[in-house]
Amino acid sequence: MAIPEADRQRARGRPSTSRAAAARPPAKAKVPLRQLLKVASVACGIQFGWALQLSLLTPYVQELGIPHAWASIIWLCGPLSGLVVQPLVGHFSDRCTSRFGRRRPFIVAGAALIAIAVLTIGHSADVGGLLGDGNTKFRPRAIVVFVIGFWILDVANNMTQGPCRALLADLTGKDHRRTRVANAYFSLFMAVGNVLGYATGSYSGWFKVFPFTVTPACNVDCANLKSAFFLDVACIAITTCVSILAAQELPLGSSDRFTTSVEEGPDQSSSTEEAFLWELFGTFRYFSGTIWIILIVTALTWIGWFPFLLFDTDWMGREIYGSSPGEQNYNKGVRMGALALMLNSVVLGITSVLMEKLCRKWGAGFIWGVSNILMALSFLAMLIVSFVAKDMSYFGHDLPPNGIVIAALVIITVLGVPLAVTYSVPYALISNRIEPLGLGQGLSLGVLNLAVVIPQVVVSLGSGPWDQLFGGGNSPAIAVGGIAAFAGGIVAILAIPRSSAQKPRGLT
Repeated sequence: MAIPEADRQRARGRPSTSRAAAARPPAKAKVPLRQLLKVASVACGIQFGWALQLSLLTPYVQELGIPHAWASIIWLCGPLSGLVVQPLVGHFSDRCTSRFGRRRPFIVAGAALIAIAVLTIGHSADVGGLLGDGNTKFRPRAIVVFVIGFWILDVANNMTQGPCRALLADLTGKDHRRTRVANAYFSLFMAVGNVLGYATGSYSGWFKVFPFTVTPACNVDCANLKSAFFLDVACIAITTCVSILAAQELPLGSSDRFTTSVEEGPDQSSSTEEAFLWELFGTFRYFSGTIWIILIVTALTWIGWFPFLLFDTDWMGREIYGSSPGEQNYNKGVRMGALALMLNSVVLGITSVLMEKLCRKWGAGFIWGVSNILMALSFLAMLIVSFVAKDMSYFGHDLPPNGIVIAALVIITVLGVPLAVTYSVPYALISNRIEPLGLGQGLSLGVLNLAVVIPQVVVSLGSGPWDQLFGGGNSPAIAVGGIAAFAGGIVAILAIPRSSAQKPRGLT
């Protein structure tokens, strides 16, 4: 007499097919693209503040009295918080059993912290004045308040972005095309946030709109920064509400936990008591060669980007306008740099819309590699323009020629193309290849974040002293970034499979 399949399964110590099917949750309907678009909109609010941070805070902290060589150390808090906060938040959001869902509580908490942080930064000069700072070039109390707000802001950014991307990955599931579309939407809203943020930073008349922001301790430039952050708070509040209301995220149920434990396999514990760092680094043993290549290219890409993102407006003020922080021409250069970054964001948005078609035609790895080479060539062009400008005689007493300014604007604008790729392609690639391993999208994006923040720590610690070694300025760090970007481009073209839909290896 034949033995039933269910009995044979039990005899081997495995659950029967019928029991597994009963325990497995029903297949989920596809989330409409319109809903994914609304969920991704929170990136606009996050990036609005990030754009203000990138364009205005490096010049501002130098006005408070921190030397250029040490300005990059202030930015060290970003990668350090990202090294711990984003993987930790990813870990706990994968297991969150809140009735509001897994990701949304972290998104709301992060958005609230962003609002608190930007208000703290904007009022740092006022608080420093109340604590005893005078109107001098070095204001230590204001610097302390600024750094506290700055660190809270970076923690909040990392706390918010990871769950946002993980939520999009949850909603798209195993559909690789929709995952790329969702990440393209996220990149598009980042571009919109950048446009709004950089446009806000380039306008010098906000203190007239908010006249109460000008105080004895806070001059016009400080008041403009403070006013811009008021607008940021409004933007992050609106986009967070739109995103979390559109998500319709269900609480993590017992069926989800069962599925996770089945997918993780016998060698990986999914219990919440498992040590977090052990789990994080324990995931490395499941990675295929392609995943490691993605992480390596991500690291090289961010070694390229971070010097530019740190010093873009400072480069415009110092090496194009030939001035130092606090001088009138330097402030004009910073505002022109913010305008260039706004144009950069327009190009970023257009590229994001075209990203799915480009990746489908040429392959995500090839597009990533070409964009990195374009980034390297753009950094080389920045060095050439810096050299030509320094060889002219206008430094210190006159505005730069229109040709030099236009060249700088064009270079920064073109960099919107590779920036769009950086903001979307690595996340789509890692999500598609990690998802079959059953490691959780929050944790997988936390692992990718390690490849982003570790290079940023190196750049933050080394860029200031490295620049001083070659006589100051920003060109030495940008040169290193160009070399790293070119190397990452070559690796991406040669080593990442052309088909972005190629299935990764499983646990076997």
